[in-house]
Amino acid sequence: MSPSNRSIAAVAVAAVMLGGCADMNQSQRSTAQGAGIGAAAGAVLGALTAGGNTGSSAMQGAALGAAVGAAGGYLWNRHLEEQKQQMQAASAGTGVQVSQTADNRLKINVPADAGFAVGSAALSTRLQPVLAQLADGLRANPSETVQVIGYTDSTGGDAINVPLSRSRARSVRDDLVARGVAAQRITTAGMGAADPIASNATAQGRALNRRVEIFVAYPR
Repeated sequence: MSPSNRSIAAVAVAAVMLGGCADMNQSQRSTAQGAGIGAAAGAVLGALTAGGNTGSSAMQGAALGAAVGAAGGYLWNRHLEEQKQQMQAASAGTGVQVSQTADNRLKINVPADAGFAVGSAALSTRLQPVLAQLADGLRANPSETVQVIGYTDSTGGDAINVPLSRSRARSVRDDLVARGVAAQRITTAGMGAADPIASNATAQGRALNRRVEIFVAYPR
C-alpha cells in the first residue's frame, strides 16, 4: 500500500472509532462522529486533488474535514436538543413521548389513545399543542424533513388497520400543512399491525402498538 493510501486508510479507521466510546454523552458522540466522517471525506478529496504529494494533501484534507464535520455535528446536536426540550414541554401530560434516535433524529411517539378516538383518524384536542409546537419548529427550520408513520394493533385485520394507520398519519400531515409547513417536506406511511413494539396478547401491549411515530431529520 502506498503512503497516500495508508494515510487515507488510517483516517477512515479513525472515522469508525470516533464516536464509539461508551463513556461519551450523545452530544460528544455526535461531534466526534461528525469529525470522523469529515476527516475521511477530507482525506479522500485531498488525495484526489493533490497531484504528486498525495499523503500530505490527504492529511491536510482530513484536518479540514474533521473541523468542518465536528462543527456540523455539534451545531445539529445542540439544535436537536433545543427542539426536543421544546417538544417535551409542549407534550407534558399528554402521553406523547419525545426522544432522540440513535441516528440523530427527533422522534415523537403519539399513542393512539392520546391522539385519536377509537377507530377514528380525527385528531384529539390533546394533540393540538404538540403539533402546534412541532409546526413552529419546522417553520423556523425549513431544511428539516418529517416522516409520519401510523401503526395499529393486530385486532381488526389488515383491511381495516392499514387504511386507518394511513389515515392517521395523513391527519398529522394535514394538520402540519394547515399550520404552514410545506407538504413536500412531509412523507407519510401506514403500516397497520406491522412492527409491534409490545405483545398484542394483552390490552396494555395493544395500546402501545396503536401509535403514530413522527420523525424529524435535518440534512447532514
